[in-house]
Amino acid sequence: MLKIFFLIFMGAGIPVAIAMAGASLVYILFSGTLPPFVVIHRMVSGIDSFPLLAVPFFILAGNLMNNAGITTRIYNFALALVGWLKGGLGHVNVVGSVIFAGMSGTAIADAAGLGTIEIKAMKEHGYSSEFAVGVTAASATLGPIIPPSLPFVIYGMMANVSIGALFLAGLLPGLLLAFLMMLTVAYFAHKNKWGGDIRFSGSRFGKALVELAVVAGWPLALWGLISLGAPPQITVFLGLVALFVLDKLFRFEAVLPIMTPVLLIGGMTTGLFTPTEGAIAACVWAMVLGFAWYRTLKFKMFVKVCLDTVETTSTVLFIVAAASIFGWMLTATGVTAGIAEWVLGFTKEAWVFLLLANLLMLFVGCFLEPTAAITILVPILLPITQQLGIDPVHFGLVMVLNLMIGLLHPPMGMVLFVLARVAKLSVEQTTMAILPWLVPLLVSLGIITYFPKAVLWLPKMFY
Repeated sequence: MLKIFFLIFMGAGIPVAIAMAGASLVYILFSGTLPPFVVIHRMVSGIDSFPLLAVPFFILAGNLMNNAGITTRIYNFALALVGWLKGGLGHVNVVGSVIFAGMSGTAIADAAGLGTIEIKAMKEHGYSSEFAVGVTAASATLGPIIPPSLPFVIYGMMANVSIGALFLAGLLPGLLLAFLMMLTVAYFAHKNKWGGDIRFSGSRFGKALVELAVVAGWPLALWGLISLGAPPQITVFLGLVALFVLDKLFRFEAVLPIMTPVLLIGGMTTGLFTPTEGAIAACVWAMVLGFAWYRTLKFKMFVKVCLDTVETTSTVLFIVAAASIFGWMLTATGVTAGIAEWVLGFTKEAWVFLLLANLLMLFVGCFLEPTAAITILVPILLPITQQLGIDPVHFGLVMVLNLMIGLLHPPMGMVLFVLARVAKLSVEQTTMAILPWLVPLLVSLGIITYFPKAVLWLPKMFY
């Protein structure tokens, strides 16, 4: 009966969060087994979680980066690095998304922020709107895969899994996705005989490589000093000072923004801070860059960014709260146990279950926002994965990637609608433009699903 009420509400066009909470309340009123106040109690307890504090801070960090001119710097850096390749701006699109993914944590922020700059530039260089939208949509899925990631925070809280381990698990799959997308860009460039979009400049390319070397070498140098006995806090502080001095001397384009994911991952793996504290550190870093270093962030803009963050956070947490009571009701009424028993009666092979779970999550992702989908699916699917011996960190990455692909499709794909508005295309045209880009996404999904070592290698090194 609970599922019937939920489907009736969804069919009536009621927002998914209200449909979940409303179905739970109506079921309780009809059954008479529990007091109605249970709905409020479970919704409040569902968001009374320390890890969920990371949600508003990661949203704020992404909004600050978007509004402080950081996205333009990332775009210029990516242009210097790969803009001279055939199909240059397509490659720039992917590389820029890899970098921005280390700041925003959401696909929609990537599509709306960096995607706006990229689509405009690609259209000005003669690329079709369809190609620009397709590559931007595909690369936006990197946002929640490469850490930090809001869906990983929600999944980690629901599944009682280390969020730091989930963040590390996303690194290699994120790079795999980026590589396959760049191969797809190269295919279209070869097919259409596209050239580069800027002339190759040894000095410009060399400076970009130096910036990459600084980003890669900085944590290695600090690790070496600390392993030799240097005090960690003082070493990190002096290392940050040295970083700002180098940036001032050489006028780097994007070293400091690119350092955001390095600082986050480094701080979490060394135990300097938790993922929740890391979200606060990301906000502080974004404010230092926006207010003090680049001076592109004004107080009036900061207030607007905070208000936008409050609005987005309220939406996300209301969905989590509503899904909490709905998931609890599914468990209490025996729905989750019944589904697990049915699936295990059908197959006890892990690879068959993963195939069926992928199909289910791809379908659900087309209709539900990722936060709602995660909070509903985790109580149903996680008990089955435990019985089949599937690692919950690995399954979390598979779930998030499935739901990110769902964001690209109607009827509820938010990235689809954002990019249709940015590119001034119809939803139908945008959908058709995205279809070829499902190939690298689905190939990546297959590799990630059936080669768990690619996902778990880094987390097992540190956790």
